[in-house]
This record gives sequence, structure tokens and C-alpha cells, in this order.
Amino acid sequence: MQTNFNVLFFLKKNKGTKSNEAIIFVRITLNGQRAEFSSGRRCLPSQWNATASKMVGTTNEARAFNMYLDTVQLKIYEAHRQLMQAGETITAESLKNKYQGKTDRPRMAMEIFQDHNDRMEALVEEEYAPGTLERYKTTMKHTIEFMQWKYNISDIDIKKIDHAFLTDYEFYLRTVRTCNNNTSVKYIKNFSKIINICLKNGWLMRSPFINYSTKLKEVNRVYLTEAEIETIMKKEFATDRLSQIRDVFIFSCFTGLAYVDVANLKKSDINLIMNGEKWIFTKRQKTDTICNVPLLPPAEKIILKYANHPQCLNSDKLLPVSSNQKTNEYLKDIATLCGINKVLTFHIARHTFATTVTLTNGVSIESVSKMLGHKSIKTTQHYAKIIDRKVGDDMRLLKDKYTDQPMKTDTESAAG
Repeated sequence: MQTNFNVLFFLKKNKGTKSNEAIIFVRITLNGQRAEFSSGRRCLPSQWNATASKMVGTTNEARAFNMYLDTVQLKIYEAHRQLMQAGETITAESLKNKYQGKTDRPRMAMEIFQDHNDRMEALVEEEYAPGTLERYKTTMKHTIEFMQWKYNISDIDIKKIDHAFLTDYEFYLRTVRTCNNNTSVKYIKNFSKIINICLKNGWLMRSPFINYSTKLKEVNRVYLTEAEIETIMKKEFATDRLSQIRDVFIFSCFTGLAYVDVANLKKSDINLIMNGEKWIFTKRQKTDTICNVPLLPPAEKIILKYANHPQCLNSDKLLPVSSNQKTNEYLKDIATLCGINKVLTFHIARHTFATTVTLTNGVSIESVSKMLGHKSIKTTQHYAKIIDRKVGDDMRLLKDKYTDQPMKTDTESAAG
């Protein structure tokens, strides 16, 4: 419900005229917002009662003048009532336009979405990763295709986006687009950012997401075991390209760095600390968080292997990294050649570092979280949940402790 709604009449002297009369202006104040316009009437300042917002006197001229102002006020209140009855978003400006018979141009969702994407594209590499931009572009594409499928339109007034729109959109993503639960949720979440932009700008007064709820399902992250890592490391490949992609993948298994962060590594990112150990000092592109990792021997050997590689020498890169698409294509071939029945992608290396390489070997979850560059330890805890082997090892030690101790009888307990 709208509050602090007020209509005020006041004088405004027109400096461009020689007349002593001033123009009577109308000021609409609504929720702290103001909109002003001329009433079309003039009055001498000496004849104006600022407190009552009326012309002084009881002459026919004064009565007619004040009656006109009363009529203006009544029409503004009627315009306010009509907008409320229609469920429209009411602002001081929209109320002024309603009174004056002007029709507000609807704000279209995809125009706002495109503006958001254009602004994001201008800030790629500074504030956003290229992948983030691509996800929003894909979300916009799916939204347009959904509207064409459901309503036979390619854009919609943001005021017409309601709970039914969101549930139908989710249904479309799950059925027509055959997206799984988490993918559907992520597309809807991206779209919600556009709704939030509208809310913050006052273009929407109520979010269609208020009664809408959906959540991500926990996914079991795929990772490699020690035996699988060993198999991949020892495998002899027929081509240098396969060997090179294998080495970069294994490097990530022992550093936990994501593809883009490995691709961006320079030789200057490797530094010695006080005790002579080599560390990687970098930032995650995705979250812009510091990510410092000690170099384990397998990762250090790979760096030395490619120290004089032409691609590294010409570009000042630490490793010769192929495109993400090609890397993932070859990783599937590597998994097949190694007899590993898992859909191998580069990101599995990061999961492997978190589980098999670190947590399973007793590295604290706080240290792992820091090396992975997670903003919240809750993100790292997802890895801890899947390490049944570590739980089993810990409990086996406890079991051995109690197995070695003979159980006392009741008589021995009483005597003790």
C-alpha cells in the first residue's frame, strides 16, 4: 500500500517574463519521490496564501480559481485510485503521467537483460570472467526461446512477470530443454538478477520470486583415486598432444587450480618462501580470491619438463595449455586409454586435489579451503562429505585401540 502521498500547489516565478504574476505549480510527493508540473494558472504573489495553497479572497475570480485547483487535486487522487485498482506500480512520475493522460512506455525484460549483458561485457577481465558473461547470454537466449514457446513473443513487460511465468519457465527448462535440476535452478537464478535490477530501480514494487522456491540438489563430485592418478601418470601415449594435456591435468590434480587459472599462470607466479619451498602465488579468476599453493613434487616436475617448451617461452606462460574444449575432448580419450570408467573433465582435477591428494591424507579442511580459494568453508565441506575412506581409516585406528584392550568383568570392575 502506498504511503506519504500528498498534493501541493505552490508559486514559481517565471524569470523570463516581465509579468508580476507567478505560475501555480503542482507537486506530487509519493514515498519520498517528487514530480512537478504547471497547473496552467497564474497568480500575483500578494494574492496567494501559501499555507492554504489557495488564492486569497471571496471574489468570483478567487472562487473559480480555487475550485479549479480543487478539481486538479481530485483528479490526481482519482488517478492514484485507478492505478492502485489496476495493480500498477505507482511512482510520483507515473501518477503525474496518469493525470496528464500520458501512457508510460512499458519496460521490457529482455531490453533490461541485454543492457545488463552489455555492461557485463564491458567489464570482462576487470570484474567478470568470460564464462560468467556466457552463462548470462545463454540464460537470456533460453528466456527468449521460452517466451516464444509459451506466449509466441520475444519480450515481455516486466510488470507481467509473475509466479506463473517463473513456474512455466522452470517447466520449460526441465522438459523442452531437458535441463537437470541444478542447471534449471542456475538459469532461474541468473534471471532473478534481472528482476532484482528492476526492484532496485523502482520499476517493480513486488518481486515475483516471493512465493517461488527451488533449490540445488547436492551432487556427488567425481574425483580420481590414487590408483587412477598413478595409472594416468605412468601411461605412455602415442602423441605428444595427449601427453601434454595429461601433464597439465595432473599438474592441476596436485595444485587444485581451475583450468583458467592454470592457463593464466606465468613463471613469475612461482616464488620461494623463507624456508626455500616453492609456492604458487596467484588469484582465482572466478572469485578474485587469493590462492597460494605449495608446489608438490609431481607438479614441480611437470613445470621443469616444460620450462623450455616453445609455447611457454613465446608467451611467458608456465605450461602449454590447450583450449578448454580441446583439453576436455582429449581427457575423455585419455580416460578410455587408461581404462578409467569416468567422464574425465579438467575440473575433476580440482576435485581430486581436494579429496584424494589433500583431505584424504590428513590436510585440514581449513588449509584445503584456503588453497582452493574458496570464499566460504561450506563450499569445501562438500568434498569432506564424500571421503568415506578417510572416515574408515580414522575409525579403524579407534577400533584397533579398543580391540587391544580386554573387557573387564563385573567382579574386576568392582574390585578396582
